[in-house]
Amino acid sequence: MKLAKPRVDVALFTATAEPMLQFWQQEVGLPYEEPLPTGGGNMQHRHDLSGSVLKLNHRRDGVPEAPPSGYREVWIARQGVTEVRRLEDPDGNRIVICPPGTDGIEQIGVRMRVRDVAAHAHWFGHVLGFEEVAENTYRCGETLFFIEPGDDVAEDAGIAGGGFRYLTIQVWDCDAEHAGVLERGGREGSPPRTLGEVARFSMVCDPDGNWVEISQRASLTGPLPTDR
Repeated sequence: MKLAKPRVDVALFTATAEPMLQFWQQEVGLPYEEPLPTGGGNMQHRHDLSGSVLKLNHRRDGVPEAPPSGYREVWIARQGVTEVRRLEDPDGNRIVICPPGTDGIEQIGVRMRVRDVAAHAHWFGHVLGFEEVAENTYRCGETLFFIEPGDDVAEDAGIAGGGFRYLTIQVWDCDAEHAGVLERGGREGSPPRTLGEVARFSMVCDPDGNWVEISQRASLTGPLPTDR
């Protein structure tokens, strides 16, 4: 993929905005960037996450019951930290703050539970084209992904439930990258569309049905194409 930003963004959904915002801003220490209405009663509260974006999506009408996604932990490397610190936000999402270099993490890392490690190795290494840097460890720009097998992983848990639900990869050409993922065996979640003058984006799904957003954001790439 031709990245427009060398870091991957992380998105979660919640029905309780205030305690979540307080936790992520005060306990984790993430700077608040902006609110972004994304339609359907969803307000996305964007935070700087070591150069990535933590997208805290507040759903006005609540969050439906659903199994957790395969995205289980977000690790944050932070200067001045000397030991691993494990946290849980008010919704039970797991966050780990660690010294830079922990397991190779210099920016952020996402730990995943998967049903089939080999299928996900193909997904990350071939379909998305990420670099394999160690066994079951893949790099997209500065962001690392760690995969491990689990018997508690739901197939097609969906994007609408609570917790960590999707990742965003910022690219120069959403349509071209989306088509490439499908050609290499990825599954379409939703086709490319344009959100005003903000971004053109699509969704694809990994072998377990976890969602990945492919985004062409105007602030990074310039004027957007219209729907084709």
